[in-house]
Amino acid sequence: MEFLKDFLIQEDPGESKIFPHLKCTREEAEILRYLTERYLKGEEEISVFTVLKELYGEENLLYLDKLNLIKQLLDLGWIQLGGFDSGKNGERTKLELLHREIGLSAPFLKLLEEGNLELRLPEIEPYNDHLDYLQDQFARIELYQKIATARQNYHGNSPTIGRLQKRLELLEERIRERLEVTEEPIEVERLFEEYELNGKEQILFLALLKEEYARNEGGMREMNSLIDLVSSDEYERIENRVLLEEGSKLVTHSLIDYEEMLTPFGGVSRSFFITEEVMQRIVYPERKRVRKRLKLQNLIKEQDIFELIEPKTTLDDVVLHPETRRTLEALLRQMDRKVAERLKRWGIKKRRGVEAKIIFYGPPGTGKTLTALSLAKSLKRPVLSFDCSKILSMYVGESEKNVRKIFDTFRDLSQKAKSEPLLLLNEADQFLSIRSQSPGNSADKMHNQMQNIFLEQIENFEGVLIATTNLLETIDPAFSRRFNYKIEFKRPNFKERIQLWEKMLPKEAEYEEGFDIERLAQYDLTGGQINLIIKNTAYRVAVKEVAIFTMEDFIEEIERERSGAFGDQRSMGFLK
Repeated sequence: MEFLKDFLIQEDPGESKIFPHLKCTREEAEILRYLTERYLKGEEEISVFTVLKELYGEENLLYLDKLNLIKQLLDLGWIQLGGFDSGKNGERTKLELLHREIGLSAPFLKLLEEGNLELRLPEIEPYNDHLDYLQDQFARIELYQKIATARQNYHGNSPTIGRLQKRLELLEERIRERLEVTEEPIEVERLFEEYELNGKEQILFLALLKEEYARNEGGMREMNSLIDLVSSDEYERIENRVLLEEGSKLVTHSLIDYEEMLTPFGGVSRSFFITEEVMQRIVYPERKRVRKRLKLQNLIKEQDIFELIEPKTTLDDVVLHPETRRTLEALLRQMDRKVAERLKRWGIKKRRGVEAKIIFYGPPGTGKTLTALSLAKSLKRPVLSFDCSKILSMYVGESEKNVRKIFDTFRDLSQKAKSEPLLLLNEADQFLSIRSQSPGNSADKMHNQMQNIFLEQIENFEGVLIATTNLLETIDPAFSRRFNYKIEFKRPNFKERIQLWEKMLPKEAEYEEGFDIERLAQYDLTGGQINLIIKNTAYRVAVKEVAIFTMEDFIEEIERERSGAFGDQRSMGFLK
């Protein structure tokens, strides 16, 4: 305790051995000495008022002028506030401090005991394995986090930040030196070299890797938290966002990925994670490399079952009944990766990724398919779509085999593809309908067998599946129980029909004077019907000498649609 005794014994604290490390005035050092004496007597915390009154008295309220000394010591990090908000030192005004409890900080106590704050590092030795290496790297990330927090608390430079940066420099130098004497390759370093990641990209990657190992629930996964690690000011925060954008090296090379989820305030947040393939490579470097995954566009050419759809619209583009929209937003929140990890930890679900089996039901033309595509866009997934009406057009006796083929092919494509797709089963009524209790002919038996196989495949399905159907009432209860979510799509009301007309009407066309959208919206039409009516009206108007849309043109097409003159044509959905 040489340095502690010296600090207390010296008549002038400015002559003590630790004073050069304090970077403060002699008067501030005197306050620290007073607090040290009280600490040795068992008082870990004491009110600011008591400290200043004891040292300066109450005459002429002189102690109020000394509040700035307390504020400076807080900013230097030698003392800390008591209570639960000790991390807010830099945000408080001086007068707010008067009746707060303060105590000596851990760094100051260490300085009293050891005489300096230098980080003592072991002798340079090679890394034994990747876990030994990651231990140093994760300690490095913790220092970056502390520096980011200190910048927010102190709104700029402070000795605390300087000390943390000094420790960081020492640790980074130690990591470099240990890597130089390590003969066995470290897989993370091979990744950095293979993809030519710069320093900031490496820090972001390591921060996410630390989250993966710690199984934290999103503490450092959000974009702003990650950007703060590599940014010293607001300008750099804006500049560094490109490191995590869609075209960034980390995302483009599938080293990391993210999920976009709705926030409680209606915005969209991104939660980043290390991709499964990269995690496997790091955790099991001795295993044979998994063959490179291919783009779905290339894989889809090898089969004739699915149509590949790259979603273009988000849920914000779709006109939905308010109740349906609320249900979908709740569904998105439940499909968040953090929720999935939590459920896996509780033993509720087996696999790590996002899973959901969903039924969209409602009348034709109410936007079920378009909403499914928009949901996939929000989840950043391509869509493999299968028209279930095709299954019955195949040879009798082959349908059961083809049901398995649908799911086997989907699994095969998912395993080979770079990004896991969403499975969309359109017009799934015949798969989901109530099975015959007493099948009287071979067709009934074949249909029941096909449904039993479909039921089995749904039960074992891993990933995100959406089935669309017109009537929920006809669904077999056994199927209904296999789906996590059943979401109804209602016919649009008057207000929603106005939005649909406004969205779908050609923007560059000319309309007659007095053209009244609200009058058109009086007709009880679905989004699919409105879309079809607009297209047919456009063909009619386009051949006129004077191509102007009139109310009469639309009303005639509406009447033809309502009378069934168009047959059974349907649009796959509708836009806002």
